[in-house]
Amino acid sequence: MNQQTLADFIWNVADVLRGDFKQSEFGRIILPFTVLRRLECVLEPTRESVRTQHSLLKDSGVDLDLLLPGTAGATFYNVSQFSLASLGSTSTRANLEDYIAKFSANARQVFEHFAFDGWLEKLDKANLLYLVTQKFAAIDLHPDAISNHEMGLVFEHLIRKFAESANDTAGEFFTPRDVVRLATTLVFAPDHQALNGEGVVRTVYDCAAGTGGFLSSAIEQVSEWNPNARLVPYAQELNPETYAISVADKLIQGFSTQNIKLGNTLSNDQLPHEQFDYCLANPPFGVKWEKVQKQVQDEHTQQGFAGRFGPGLPRVGDGSLLFLMHLLSKRKPAEQGGTRIGIVLSGSPLFNGGAGSGESEIRRWILENDWLEAIIALPTDLFYNTGIGTYVWILSNHKDALRKGKVQLIDASAMHAPMRKSLGSKRKYLSDEQIAEIAKLHEAFGEGPNSKIFATTDFGYRRITVERPLRLRFSVDPDKLAAYQNTKGSDQAEAFAAVEGRFDNLPAFLKAAGVKKLSKGAQKAVLACFGERDAEAQPVLDDKGNVQSDSDLREFENVPLNQSIQDYFEREVLPHVPDAWIDTGKTDAKDGQVGIVGYEINFNRYFYVYQPPRPLTEIDADLKAVEAEIAALLGEVTA
Repeated sequence: MNQQTLADFIWNVADVLRGDFKQSEFGRIILPFTVLRRLECVLEPTRESVRTQHSLLKDSGVDLDLLLPGTAGATFYNVSQFSLASLGSTSTRANLEDYIAKFSANARQVFEHFAFDGWLEKLDKANLLYLVTQKFAAIDLHPDAISNHEMGLVFEHLIRKFAESANDTAGEFFTPRDVVRLATTLVFAPDHQALNGEGVVRTVYDCAAGTGGFLSSAIEQVSEWNPNARLVPYAQELNPETYAISVADKLIQGFSTQNIKLGNTLSNDQLPHEQFDYCLANPPFGVKWEKVQKQVQDEHTQQGFAGRFGPGLPRVGDGSLLFLMHLLSKRKPAEQGGTRIGIVLSGSPLFNGGAGSGESEIRRWILENDWLEAIIALPTDLFYNTGIGTYVWILSNHKDALRKGKVQLIDASAMHAPMRKSLGSKRKYLSDEQIAEIAKLHEAFGEGPNSKIFATTDFGYRRITVERPLRLRFSVDPDKLAAYQNTKGSDQAEAFAAVEGRFDNLPAFLKAAGVKKLSKGAQKAVLACFGERDAEAQPVLDDKGNVQSDSDLREFENVPLNQSIQDYFEREVLPHVPDAWIDTGKTDAKDGQVGIVGYEINFNRYFYVYQPPRPLTEIDADLKAVEAEIAALLGEVTA
């Protein structure tokens, strides 16, 4: 029975619930029962040994949490006399509550996070509890029948169906396994010591763990490549139900669940000061972080670079770059082997925000520290809840010598295979061969149609402010005079009332009015009320004799970091506007040089291939063919 068939079979239990429960509630009952049955199947071979051991030692004062897991052959145990098959039809709820209460604490918390007791009460009142328990008791979820990897896929399929019935977003909770496989391959492949060494232990962390599938796949992959290596998972997850599944999954795999935390990663990092060998994450795309805005801003302003968000803050509408900075805060020093990071992001973190913005400053921090190794553009329609294009970022603070100061961009947007059946928005997937092809492009680190190599500075620029003179022609008419008289700060209106004619500079206009000096407010009013923009007029000078700039003609130019600002200005600007100048007062806050530094990664620009238009003769032939077809159809209608 494949994973989807099994998941569909489990989901069919929903037929029992129809009428008594809303469709949006089915998953909240089915998921914890599936977890319970899985835990029961894992413990089945040692059930009697554990109960016997418990009976002998329960009054001895010995810490049973130290002994019974060994007897159970797992990191958890259960000492109840009940199982799902033996709950009975008369005291089902009480017996089931006893059964759950007698799990070890690390497993019992799973059902607490599901709020399972409340659903048991509702099932009991609907007289459905015994029937539901018997249906789950008949399902074989033993690891010999369905592996941990397959069980993870079952959970993900159930969550997706649950989310669809609740009109929710399943993609927030897990990442498609083909995307996971690509990310883990790119992150792990260069770590030859871990993949080839004996008894190697590495740590891996996911800051938005969902059901824990990213971590499980990572553990499986390292085990495939080197059975002698061990990957220890750490994680934090916000949603209690998916957290519960993640904990159950790691319990079954034999890992300590003390490293799996529940809570908001951005506002409350529950693994502070921890550092990891690998970090993997697929944070939610484009999700607002206004709920934790105060905590994040406080950390940014009060701790600066001593905290997680020192470089800057992105706009509140998208917290993706906050998760990226959080992962970078978990990096190990390079002398300890460093950290490799794989994170899946939408396109906006590549280019959102101009020079000086929070997003740009974050990109600047990453690139100037030379942590970005590669970005891979993925096909659209790979995810369950969105069809947008996505990108895998690979980062490292211990790059190979060949990659120092370089960033590789890989365009894999055309590498995909069609799904036989769409799953939500997921219509494409990455085959094993395509994942291997992308990994080879990454390993080769060469130039080609789908791979480009850039210096980190190639993504940087200086935004300079280009000013042009304010040119006004002055004249007086009744409407202008009335506007001047009503302006705060106006002065000597009677003198201006006598002026006739048009003047192409301010001194001549003031001389004609017999006005020798104006206050700043009055001069501002004169410019606004009597002046009209005229490209043929003389530039307006301030009281110090400097040319005033025209804010309406102000423009900004992005000068590549590896080019001279003056050379660029003389080549690209002056030939078109000879009277322009650079505002040298606009300098970068960090290096003090003219122009504000910005960084963006415009992926499409680097892989754009010009497609010439079709010949006019072909287009004309197509149009004539369509016209003939339309004429034939009209002939049939009117015949």
